[in-house]
Amino acid sequence: MSAADHVRRAGVIGWPVSHSRSPLVHGYWLKKYAIAGSYERIAIAPENFSRDFRALAGQGFAGVNVTVPHKQAAYDLCDQHNALATRLRAVNTVVISDTGTFTGSNSDGFGFIENLRAGAPGWSAASGPVVVLGAGGAARAVIATLCDAGAPVIRLYNRSFERAETLARELGGPVQPGDWADRANGLAGASLLVNCSSLGMANQPALEISLDALPVSALVNDIVYTPLQTQLLLDAQARGNRIVDGLGMLLHQARPGFAAWFGVMPEVDAGLRAAVLQGGAN
Repeated sequence: MSAADHVRRAGVIGWPVSHSRSPLVHGYWLKKYAIAGSYERIAIAPENFSRDFRALAGQGFAGVNVTVPHKQAAYDLCDQHNALATRLRAVNTVVISDTGTFTGSNSDGFGFIENLRAGAPGWSAASGPVVVLGAGGAARAVIATLCDAGAPVIRLYNRSFERAETLARELGGPVQPGDWADRANGLAGASLLVNCSSLGMANQPALEISLDALPVSALVNDIVYTPLQTQLLLDAQARGNRIVDGLGMLLHQARPGFAAWFGVMPEVDAGLRAAVLQGGAN
């Protein structure tokens, strides 16, 4: 048996996929832990997804990450799912067994909560009301995870109130949709503010929100990581709030997949952050 036969393959599927930073993350870990493995970019067009996704089982893949626009299609094609994936009906991590069974999971919530735990030790979701901005796919994972972690109230603001209302109804729990125009007032008494929208991201409109009503004791997190220090984080830090940037969510959400494919639960360290930031969007 050749050395190549021992190399376990994993990768990231998307369309397009050239922008993904996942190869930087997993490549760093493969080198750090001296594992004979590969992590590849796999571009699959939506019209070919069903055929090419299931074909991975015969190509030596232990599993893949899934990014836009395939997360829901991957859910439909997996044989079994973890609880969060079932709740969100979206998959971002797939494990392929030796017998060809596809197990889909969603690690976005894990990445979100682990990033907060690492960046703000001692913070607890149960410590008070949470404000979430945005109602897209990332917000769904964040809100579901905050519900499970014991957040007493989650005030949800989105530019489309109807979309926020739909998300709140689908997820249930203590989610309270509010009008976008009231977002600043909703910060009163909050213990956490999370921006899950694209506002404030590079090449996107600015996030306009007054933080005057936000307690200085509150934690502020922006899941955007381009730029790493968004205007929201800079404004929050200037007034004395603890802040956590969005890069850690990207890094922590990758850990469960790596552990399943390569047998080691990796750590997020300063070297990894530096490598991903230095590598940019390549």
